[in-house]
Amino acid sequence: MPALCHSIRTSSRFLPTLRTPVSCLSARNYATVEPISKLGESMSATQPPKSPKETSNISEPASEDAKMKTFHIYRWSPDHPTEKPRMQSYTLDLNKTGPMVLDALIRIKNEVDPTLTFRRSCREGICGSCAMNIDGVNTLACLCRIPNNTSHEARIYPLPHTYVVKDLVPDLTQFYKQYKSIKPYLQRETKSEDGLENRQSPAERKKLDGLYECILCACCSTSCPSYWWNSETYLGPAVLLQSYRWLADSRDEHKAERKAMLDNSMSLYRCHTILNCSRTCPKGLNPGKAIAEIKKSMAFT
Repeated sequence: MPALCHSIRTSSRFLPTLRTPVSCLSARNYATVEPISKLGESMSATQPPKSPKETSNISEPASEDAKMKTFHIYRWSPDHPTEKPRMQSYTLDLNKTGPMVLDALIRIKNEVDPTLTFRRSCREGICGSCAMNIDGVNTLACLCRIPNNTSHEARIYPLPHTYVVKDLVPDLTQFYKQYKSIKPYLQRETKSEDGLENRQSPAERKKLDGLYECILCACCSTSCPSYWWNSETYLGPAVLLQSYRWLADSRDEHKAERKAMLDNSMSLYRCHTILNCSRTCPKGLNPGKAIAEIKKSMAFT
């Protein structure tokens, strides 16, 4: 790739950015965006994908009783950096496909197009690997049912406003770096009286319900407009939910330090209660409420 450093957004950016360009020193070393030349523009995957009309349609043979459904899938490969993103169309027989979107993706990769790239692991909504944008909603492909309406053509994209590694694989390096920054583990110096477990009452344990279940799929954070534009400094809904999980834990003894880390204009207070996070969470959690609880604790303690 040419050494065009113009912004911290990279060439594998899924959606274009409106941020003011910054110094090359702040840029990631593997790409460029907001190109200043035609060459740079041709190298950038930040361009909107081509419409389905401009892409090829791969269809499996249809039998008489086939239920054929079309899936339009975002495609971009760093192996071909001069090519813009495109929507590749695949038509499958739902009678031969499992009920979930992940089943369709696995079947496409196994039987139709082995170049299709995506993450997946548990297929049970536990690992968060298969997070993607399906028909405009951030969700887990393993939990998202394929609509039986064959006239509706599904559209599948990577998580919005993320750097795209390839096809449906987002780069979550910054997301996990922020998660690490909150020290997501019990911090305690005082030992229990019997030297065994750090016990909690049932009421204290109940405060963690709706917090510990987060699987860090990033669906909520990548649905948040504040996180889109401030992802370098704003921690985002998922990380703040995890932060509150430790603030609410009666066993943790470093609450003051945890609050001090959030006591600035960006880490916490970029949340404007849009609540996209709570609407899209595939686990039914409420990051918006957790963020509000942090703000309340910061204001009254």
